[in-house]
Amino acid sequence: MRRPHLPLNALRAFEASARLLSFTRAGDELNVTQAAVSHQVKRLELQLGVALFKRLPRGLMVTAEGEALLPVLRDAFDRMAEMLERLENGQVREILMVGAVGTFAVGWLLPRLGGFQARFPLLEVRLSTHNNRVDMLAEGLDYAIRFGDGAWHACESERLFEAPLSPLCTARLAESMSSPASLLQHTLLRSYRDNEWPSWFAAAGIQRPPPLLQGITF
Repeated sequence: MRRPHLPLNALRAFEASARLLSFTRAGDELNVTQAAVSHQVKRLELQLGVALFKRLPRGLMVTAEGEALLPVLRDAFDRMAEMLERLENGQVREILMVGAVGTFAVGWLLPRLGGFQARFPLLEVRLSTHNNRVDMLAEGLDYAIRFGDGAWHACESERLFEAPLSPLCTARLAESMSSPASLLQHTLLRSYRDNEWPSWFAAAGIQRPPPLLQGITF
């Protein structure tokens, strides 16, 4: 996207005037005269072709166009000020947004984050955990870690490693089972990942795993 010429002094004059509702107080904040602020705002209005203020006998009122512009400028100036402060303090950090399944985050990822941060002190990891289907664009993620086959829409995936998958039951129930096929005679709790039981039965050599289970998921 080609950026048009940005009149930064005029934008600063408008932002301060709109925030303080006064050209005089904006001038005091920016260390310029009231007339200089008024001139810069007028210049910006002429460039945009819209009025940003209504000049009233007792002050200023921001127009609808000004109200639309103000939060954008405020956010931009705040972010620039924050970055300049970080540069001055030698604390420039990049943010890495990562989404992970909760069990994986707790059992594998979190114990290793301390070592990762020690190696990359200027990289700030922000972790989001849930078990839903990932939408990287909507969630603003750089990376996501999920169980599955990697065939996800609009994503590039890389296999990390196999996740162990084992059925669990009470010791008393286990004593009554002689083989993996014995599980077919019992009620199986359903995982929210529908392929887990079929995958486990196939790995155990059972060619006809049970149909998709119904009921509560865990």
